[in-house]
Amino acid sequence: MVNWYPYLEGKDPHTHGVEGDVRITHQVYSPQLENTRDLYIYLPPSYHYSSIAYPVLYFQDGQNAFDHAISYAGEWHADRTMQALAAEGREAILVFVPNMGEQRIREYNPFQSGAFEGGRGEDYLHFLVDTVKPLIDTDFRTLPDRLHTGIVGSSMGGLISLYGFFRRPDIFGLLCAMSPSLWVNYNAVGETIQNAPYSWGRIYLDIGGHELTPRSSKRNHAYVDSVRQFRDMIAQKGFVEGQTLRFIEDETGGHNEMAWGHRLPDAIRFLIG
Repeated sequence: MVNWYPYLEGKDPHTHGVEGDVRITHQVYSPQLENTRDLYIYLPPSYHYSSIAYPVLYFQDGQNAFDHAISYAGEWHADRTMQALAAEGREAILVFVPNMGEQRIREYNPFQSGAFEGGRGEDYLHFLVDTVKPLIDTDFRTLPDRLHTGIVGSSMGGLISLYGFFRRPDIFGLLCAMSPSLWVNYNAVGETIQNAPYSWGRIYLDIGGHELTPRSSKRNHAYVDSVRQFRDMIAQKGFVEGQTLRFIEDETGGHNEMAWGHRLPDAIRFLIG
């Protein structure tokens, strides 16, 4: 076990604005990527008053998920969302895995060719699966099976989440991919999905109408259409819209944390409903 400390310990709660029980462990080493990063975890309200185990959702760009004071582009308010959903009987452990700044694009890109060459997404996925998940399953009361394990992200984080779900169906049975950056290598993402065996799970996929400006641009339309095509590709794998697949087009949504945070409650309702 590693040491997990209250996240707000020594911090001004008004500055950080965190809700619920969020904890931090420092400088977790990744042998796959040869770097270290802090990890944050959100524990549901009933965790300390029960003996049950919980589903776990692993968030990419973790510093943007729960605290604006450490975010680099705004926050999702994931902690606030989960506190509210607990009143509906929906609880889960959230693991916030921060990106590594300048290494973000390389770590979230699983492909060696395309818009960004030399991606290390496969190594990053091994970090999640072989280092982070065993640590969480050891230290906390989790439901470790695939049907209670999810991967969540937006933009480049949505790309690696989409890739991870289909690349490691033995680990992940839940997926939330918001505005995924399919343009990094459209064909390679498609091949990953098409070559993956079908495994029952739940997929939440979305796109905003204002992802790229101006909204009327050919580039914006092409991006929205590409995500629709992936929706169709996923449906052809056997995922049924309204049952195991939920696809949302947010007409007013942009490519930003405000839009993703707005859609997060319904995404989690679908995944752990």
